[in-house]
Amino acid sequence: MKKTIFSAAVAAVMAAAPALADLTIVDTSYRTGPYAANGIPFSDGYQDYFTLLNQRDGGIGGEKINLIECETGYNTEKGVECYESTKGEGALVYQPLSTGITYQLIPKVSADGIPLHTMGYGRTSAKNGKVFEWVFNYPANYWDGASHAVTHILDQNDGDISGKTIALVYHNSAYGKEPIRTLEGLAEKHGFNLTLLPVDHPGQEQKSQWLQIRREKPDYVVMWGWGVMNQVAIQEAVNIRFPMENFIGVWWSGSENDVKAAGERADGYKALTFHNIGSDYPVYDDIQKHVVDTGNAAGAGDQIGSVLYNRGMYAAMLAAEAIKTAQEMHGTSVINAAQMRDGMENLEMTEEKMAAIGLPNFGPEFKVSCENHGGNGFGAVSQWDAEAGEFKLITEYFQSDQEVLAPLIEEDSMGFAEENGIELRCN
Repeated sequence: MKKTIFSAAVAAVMAAAPALADLTIVDTSYRTGPYAANGIPFSDGYQDYFTLLNQRDGGIGGEKINLIECETGYNTEKGVECYESTKGEGALVYQPLSTGITYQLIPKVSADGIPLHTMGYGRTSAKNGKVFEWVFNYPANYWDGASHAVTHILDQNDGDISGKTIALVYHNSAYGKEPIRTLEGLAEKHGFNLTLLPVDHPGQEQKSQWLQIRREKPDYVVMWGWGVMNQVAIQEAVNIRFPMENFIGVWWSGSENDVKAAGERADGYKALTFHNIGSDYPVYDDIQKHVVDTGNAAGAGDQIGSVLYNRGMYAAMLAAEAIKTAQEMHGTSVINAAQMRDGMENLEMTEEKMAAIGLPNFGPEFKVSCENHGGNGFGAVSQWDAEAGEFKLITEYFQSDQEVLAPLIEEDSMGFAEENGIELRCN
């Protein structure tokens, strides 16, 4: 049920390939390029979960899943090519795993009527379903993450960080710039100083940024990085002896790949997350039995339980649950993209449902609606334990500061609606 497609030959492959199933999912992956170390485990988790459903359950609602992989190399142009080359295959949803690709696809999916799920990334104001009918970013977005980082810092300082300095080290792209507006609003509210330190793609050169940090001595560093940028930043922080417990990465800066190069000296580094960690869940026994042991794993089977494998698996699970919701709503097992959108907009994740899937306490409960495509904005903080060789949750899930975020999302989304002549829905 799996086809791997490369950009140079995608059209020919798709034209020749027979329809293998009635539920088509496209994995816009990147197993090559400077971000491959992070793209591979996510893609493995994403594909392995759908393969599990095919192998163990016969698909979803009796319909097998046709899984198409299209390599983007984390390149925006290639990502758009993948979308254009596969959308005609009946794709139910796209998960581009790239903010740059997301921004290019928003007008395309809106015109074509295909849902886009940008889980924890993409355009934050797409949370407003009144404006963005076809885009979803549940269970949390970048502005939630910025708020989570500041809330954690507040918790570490008895609720008072006035006069303190937080430096944002960020990927100099649409992705890295996403949290700036929120951090500026939170700085105004809580009285801290914000220093902005952009890092150019792919992030291998950061000497000047960390020399500035050593010179100015900010109280905390928050990082919006990806791929090799994270590894370099953590190593540079170690080199200047910046206290790891005061260094907090967004959820895309918190995988094993990011910390292992720095060895024991990375101990104490923190990262945000919107799902749990490790492989101590019943669903992983099933993945081992039905996917890995049968030779059907997307990769080598060595990524199971890693942070980004879990995230890819979580994204697939949410898509599968949206498919089930759509099937129930429309009374058919063979759904189209428009019906998938309905399933996503009516998705509700409860602890009871997650436990039944084999993922108890894996993620926060949330509910999607016409107005709210982003969930409830809950996240948690994890910390690297070098001795154990793993990240561990050190907080419960907590909600982002909606007092600051809600007006920002309203302002940005309404501006987008006005610029693009979008008529508001959910009336």
